[in-house]
Order: sequence, then C-alpha cells, then structure tokens
Amino acid sequence: MSTAESTVRPVLIAGEWRQAKYEQTFKATDPNKNTLLPTEFPVSLWEDCDAALEAASDAASKLRQLPADKIADFLECYADRIEAAKDALVEAAFSETGLARSPRLADVELPRTSNQLRAAAQACRTGNWAMATFDTKAGIRSCYEALGPVCIFGPNNFPFAFGSVSGGDFAAAIAAGNPVIGKANSSHPETTYLLAREAAEAAKETGLPAATVQLLYRTSHAEGERMVADSRVGATGYTGSRNAGLKLKAAADQAGKPIYLELSSVNPVVMTSAALSERCDEIANEFITSVLMGTGQFCTNPGLVILQKSDISDAFVKTVTEKFSEAAPGTLLSPAVAKSLASSVQQLCDLGATLLTGGGNPESDRCALANTLMMTTAAAFLDDPTGFQTEAFGNAALIVIADDVPQMCVAISHLEGNLTGCIYSATDGSDDDACQALTAELAPKVGRLLNDKMPTGVAVSPAMNHGGPYPATGHPGFTAVGVPASLIRFGKLTSYDNVRPHRLPALLGDQNPTGQTWRLIDGSWTCADVGS
Repeated sequence: MSTAESTVRPVLIAGEWRQAKYEQTFKATDPNKNTLLPTEFPVSLWEDCDAALEAASDAASKLRQLPADKIADFLECYADRIEAAKDALVEAAFSETGLARSPRLADVELPRTSNQLRAAAQACRTGNWAMATFDTKAGIRSCYEALGPVCIFGPNNFPFAFGSVSGGDFAAAIAAGNPVIGKANSSHPETTYLLAREAAEAAKETGLPAATVQLLYRTSHAEGERMVADSRVGATGYTGSRNAGLKLKAAADQAGKPIYLELSSVNPVVMTSAALSERCDEIANEFITSVLMGTGQFCTNPGLVILQKSDISDAFVKTVTEKFSEAAPGTLLSPAVAKSLASSVQQLCDLGATLLTGGGNPESDRCALANTLMMTTAAAFLDDPTGFQTEAFGNAALIVIADDVPQMCVAISHLEGNLTGCIYSATDGSDDDACQALTAELAPKVGRLLNDKMPTGVAVSPAMNHGGPYPATGHPGFTAVGVPASLIRFGKLTSYDNVRPHRLPALLGDQNPTGQTWRLIDGSWTCADVGS
C-alpha cells in the first residue's frame, strides 16, 4: 500500500469515504497534453468489492421497504446537486477527457444527465415501468420489482450521461429500486468521484440507505469478473470494449446473472445513387459533421458507408476526402483510444482498404490522430466481412463501393448487429424499390433505423432504442436509453397469486393509483381501469 495514502482518493463503501484496500494505484491522463494528472486512484482488492457487495445487499433489503416517492426524491435531489456543481464537474471532465467545456459538457451532456435522472424519478413515482397487470377473475396480479444490487461499468466517452454513478444505467437501476455499485472508467476517475460525492450527499439528504450508491475506481480483470458473477449481484450494466465486455459476460452467464452490454457498432450508412444525384454536397456535409463530431467518439458514430459505383459516388468520395484532410483533428479521450484507433486503421489497411487520407501514428504531444478515410470494394468486403467491420473508434470511416443495388444488399446481409443503420434516399421517391430492398436487409441488423438522417446523438425519449443485435449489445431486446423501458433491465417480474390485498405491493393494490393500471398505447403510458 502506498505510503502517501492521503494523496489517494478514497472509495465510497456503505455511505463512508474510506481508505481503499489496494496494492496498486493509477492516474488519469490529460489528453490535451498527453500528460498524467496528479491525483492517484486505488486499484481495489477483493476486500473492497466484498465489502461493497455486502453493504449493497443490506441496502437492497431496505430499499424494498421504501415508498417509490422517496427514491424519486433522491433522483431529483441528485439532479439538482449535479446542476449546482456544474462548474467543478465540467472542469474535471474537460481535464480528463479533452471534451469541450462548451457546448459539449456544460450545455449538452450535463443537462441531459440531470434531465434523464428526473425522467427516471417520474417513472419511479408513477410505476409505469413496472407493467402492473391485473387478472381479477383469476386472482393474479403481477409487476416488475427491484432485482437487487446492480454493478455498473461506465464508458470513457460520456463521463456524465453514461457514467457509472450518474448515467442512464445508474438512473434506471436506482429508479427500479436497486442500489448501485459504480466502477469508474479509468479515463475520468476524478469526475466520477465528484459525481459520487454529490450522490452520497443526496442520499443522506433524502434518507436513503447509506449504501444506495457506492464507488470503486478500478479492480483487476479477475476481480471484476468475480464481482459480476457474485451471488449478491442482481445484474450488471456495462458499456465499453467488446473484448472486456465479453469476458464479463462469460463470467456472469456462467453464474446465471443478467448482464447488459453495449460493445461495438460501426453504424452503417447506405446512400442510394438517386439521393447523391439530388443532394451530394448536402449529404457529404452531414456525414462529415457526424463522423468528426466529438472526434468520432460516439457509440453511434457512422463508421461504415455503402455506396453504388457511379460518377456521383466518386464525387462524394472526393468531397469527403478533401474535407477530412482540411479539418483539424480533434482530441481523443486517452492514449489508449489513440493507440487503438491507429491499430484498427492499420488492420483495415492490411486487409486491403485504400487509405484516402489520414492514418499514421498518433501525435506525441496530445491524444490525436489525423482524420482518416478509407475505401474498399464490396467484393473485397465480402471476402472478409468480419475483418472489414473492425470498429475504428474515433475520427475514421470506411467507404464500401458496390457494383449495384443487389450487391449492396448482399454486403448489408453480412453486417453484424449494430446500434443504428441509415438509408439516404431521393426525396421524390424515385428509388423506393431500391430502398425497400435495402431496408429489408438492414432493419434486422440494427436497433434503430434512420432515413435521411445521420445517427450521431441519442435522444432521451420514451420511444428511443439504444440497443441492437450482437455485438452492438449483449441482448437485442433491451435499451440503455429511453425511460420507462430502460428500467426493465433491472427488474424482476413477480406474480402475486391469491395474495391477500394487504400483503400486495402498493402498485398492485386496488387503490393505487386510484384503482388503475398503466398500459403503453401509441408510445405513451396511459391509465386503464383495473380489470379492463
């Protein structure tokens, strides 16, 4: 253990900031300077994990006894505290991720974070997520209820909105009545510490159990796998690399524990020749803006474009290549991201992709790589579709040129599962037959299908699906964004058969809410009379 213990951030376990049990420490990197930041964080040993799991089990029992309004009060109080701590949070996130203070962090991501916490609070109050169902004739009632302690592994690219103690998974797990053990992302541990500090204070202020929110910064891979498989865990939410996520999934699956994963997505964009003939420059500009926004570090970044060979597709490629070359590359989140991006680009080029611009090695004085555009043929793509779908996470994209629409369809049929897929078409409907054929192949491959719109950005909407077939996520039936649906991942469906009225949970009582149950109709939750 380090002799300079006071310089190492404490972990949050059972409502207390305590000295971690550790043998190693780590520091985050300032990606704008490619230098280590001063604060040390512990790599927790199993003693910390075990203590957090034990405290979470106790908190889970206590949370089950609390009214939903009290949990909602916490979420709303926490949202208020995040907004009050805005300046410190934004500065810490900027230092650790290089993401712009404004508008990205202060004006977009932080408000989204507090808004989704409040949306989760509303779902908690109404119980609309729980799908209360009544069969009065048979004497059976059912609803989703809290599952138990939830472990959340946050990603590197959204320190607030997907963070382990603040993001969508966190909000959903808490609103469903579960305590959370957050595992900070090593790219932004100080930001996560500051968020956990506000969450702990909100829990105290609203009277929630002390271990409702707990925080560890890092564990060994073996201890992480042990955690998600522990008998005390209800479920795990994970956003990150495919390799690490699949190891956690294997451990959780072996123990029969639910784990919800967001892993990898190239988010294909298909453009018809008619669409390009109609508005080539407009589409090119939309694509360039989307793929370079945030230095391409969005899970919905359009990394693969499929076109039909023609003079207009040649013009599109030429325009995008020139503008990629002219644009200054943004800062990547960390040295690891820069190294991984350079490696992925090299893998694609080794497979035979033509490097149109960019590539090379990361910059030495900051975490950055030149804007990169590559191209290959559909025939080459079909020779190794798995290899050509290597995710180049960052400011890079691959264009696939097909001979005709049937070959475009064949290429799409070989795509892995993705979060999103887009089709750009002519506004006059002249390519409707082609679009129908392309859609038939693309729709089963994606969680969200878009027309004439780039995929970057995920609206916080009840109708949003931020999920998709493997490897986009570990299960195609769930979403990480979109209340109330996102809460179901962290619930257990319980049926009450012939249970006396005074022993039923409040949501299933005849008088709550005023003898009605919630049903989803046309995208909105509305009340219907019990028994109807």
